[in-house]
Amino acid sequence: MISGATAFSFVLVCLLGAMAPGPDFLVVTRSAILGGRKAGIAAGAGIAIGVFVWVVAIALGVAAILTVSAIAFTVVKLVGAAYLIFLGVKAWLAVRRGDYSELKDKVTPVVSPKEAFRQGLFTNLLNPKVAVFFLALIPQFLPHSASTAQTLQLAVLATTVAVVWTFTLATLVGSLRRFFGSGRVRRAMDAVMGTFLVGLGIKVAVQN
Repeated sequence: MISGATAFSFVLVCLLGAMAPGPDFLVVTRSAILGGRKAGIAAGAGIAIGVFVWVVAIALGVAAILTVSAIAFTVVKLVGAAYLIFLGVKAWLAVRRGDYSELKDKVTPVVSPKEAFRQGLFTNLLNPKVAVFFLALIPQFLPHSASTAQTLQLAVLATTVAVVWTFTLATLVGSLRRFFGSGRVRRAMDAVMGTFLVGLGIKVAVQN
């Protein structure tokens, strides 16, 4: 099984990834703004299922490759570090541009929980960046001879993080729609998350 320290580190990285700017954040926010807390939570449930599918599919394949190739392990690690830095830089560029109009969507139709769930699921499953993120991340937390139980444990942890974060986000946005619709709030989140992701990417790249 995965050690407690490794599991905690994995959860922290997954949380940072979940909180980074992206389609999942927007679909939960938009669903909560247009359909209320229940719609936002439904969107989060769809995203969580998508995360579980991605992690199970990718983790099992990556584990098999890593058991026979130390070179592949190093390459994937460096690609993962580069992608984390890319996400951080992208967040910084968003802060510089200052374009947060997407959070002020004035579309009036109410989004039902069923529709929000479908949007959350498809947004996650059809986003190739989710696959790249976990493809880059999982090898950092699996030994070279990883077992099926260990990869499934990571899948459960990643899904739990997705559930907790998206449900919390949906509840907050549903309760404070005006506050989380503010461009200033999104700008601050982008700046903080960008800094964390760039720092994490550099740390992963220099680790042996």
